[in-house]
Amino acid sequence: MSLGGLELAGLSLGGLFFSSFVIGLSGAVMPGPILTVTIKHTTRQGIKAGPLVALGHCSLEVVLLLALAAGLGPFLTRPLVSGVIGVLGAGILFWMARGMLHSLPGLRVDLSDEAKGQASPFRDGIILSLANPYWTIWWATVGLSFMAVAMESGYGWLGLAAFFLGHISSDFAWFSLISTVVSKTKNFITDKVLRWVVGVCAVFLIVFSLYFAWFACEKLRGCF
Repeated sequence: MSLGGLELAGLSLGGLFFSSFVIGLSGAVMPGPILTVTIKHTTRQGIKAGPLVALGHCSLEVVLLLALAAGLGPFLTRPLVSGVIGVLGAGILFWMARGMLHSLPGLRVDLSDEAKGQASPFRDGIILSLANPYWTIWWATVGLSFMAVAMESGYGWLGLAAFFLGHISSDFAWFSLISTVVSKTKNFITDKVLRWVVGVCAVFLIVFSLYFAWFACEKLRGCF
């Protein structure tokens, strides 16, 4: 069986891990809301923000993986379901962007312990995963296909574990890299630069909010 241009039949556990890592990384590196909030949190909380965002994102993927294994895939790909997810996602992204823009006048570069406790990268990793309809559809299609290959590889649940570990490793690797790069340059980030970074991130969230809204309208158009 071929998936994402890679031949997956007969792969070893290491091959399943590596294939899953590459396919997962190809999605992780694409600009999106999770990348945006990773940058935002890193400017305030430092290098730990990336792994925490990835942890929130991946903890939700564990739940979805179990749901798909239980047969939820066809339900999640229904136009009405993905459309509703798109509407909710658009609203959540717009709400987050509004809060970021509202905070701009009072933003200061502050990596003290008090500042570190003001926001939750882990929580945002969960929220933004739920808000993204494409994340659900990817898992209900590509992810589900990969799960089937992993289960039929001759390794059973070990194959599924290799697939999932490869996938989440790509998320941790990419977002940890992003937070490391941003954190290493924090000494060059003034209050003004911080406001610009957060402001640009907020604009990106608004753009994705509009895009998710358009996606939802397209999906829901034929449902009523």
